[in-house]
Amino acid sequence: MLREEPPPAPRGPVSRRPRRSDDYSHCRPLFDELATLPAEHPRRRELRERLILELLPIAEHIAVRFSGRGQPREDLVQVARVGLLKAVDRFDPAQGGDFLAYAVPTVMGEVRRFFRDTGWAVHVPRGMQELRTRLSRGTTELTQLLGRAPTPTELAGHLDLDVDTVREGLLAANSYQTSSLDRPVNDGEGSVPLSDVVGQLDSRFELIEDRHTVVPLLNRLPERERAIVTMRFFDGLTQSQIAERIGISQMHVSRLLSKTLHELRRHLDGSEA
Repeated sequence: MLREEPPPAPRGPVSRRPRRSDDYSHCRPLFDELATLPAEHPRRRELRERLILELLPIAEHIAVRFSGRGQPREDLVQVARVGLLKAVDRFDPAQGGDFLAYAVPTVMGEVRRFFRDTGWAVHVPRGMQELRTRLSRGTTELTQLLGRAPTPTELAGHLDLDVDTVREGLLAANSYQTSSLDRPVNDGEGSVPLSDVVGQLDSRFELIEDRHTVVPLLNRLPERERAIVTMRFFDGLTQSQIAERIGISQMHVSRLLSKTLHELRRHLDGSEA
């Protein structure tokens, strides 16, 4: 009776499961060796550079997570790499922890610090920057819950904040990113700069010099005449309303007003020192 022969054993080494891209356990022996070397040992630099090259994907992955927030991706990658360098230099394998668990918050902290210190177009206090983060998170949560953008009052209730504080935080958020007035309005050929289509001259700008000239002269007037001029030209009251307020006739108000204006004009013309 013929017996069935077992299949031949495979030749050569058995293939191993490929290492996952986020598995950095192979770096642990390098950290252990690095920790045993004195600071001046020539091999420290070689080990450090090798570790950094092996671990660079951590920095790049975190930089991608923070992209799309108004900062160039290249800048975020550089900042994340700085955080990675700090993590490599500060990690102590003798503590028994995993490097990845130590490196991720270190790198993320460096990127967040970059946003806090350089991401704002206008400097605002750190507390206001942190408030913006809370408002952004709260807005996202309430938008999903309500199906629309929340009001400041709803945000205040959700975050247990004062409504005025929420409004102030929303206003400060406008300082995070600005646009240049030289930026073209659109991408088309012959587009005008933004400065040509926004803003306008303040119609009261030319009155500043006049105000600084007239106010000292008003302060020199008798109290009743100064009150009449103020009510007529600053408060917009009619002569009848002024007369009713100070208890004299409208005709008397008219005479006093005419006399006072005549005196002011003489001083303004320089005819009397």
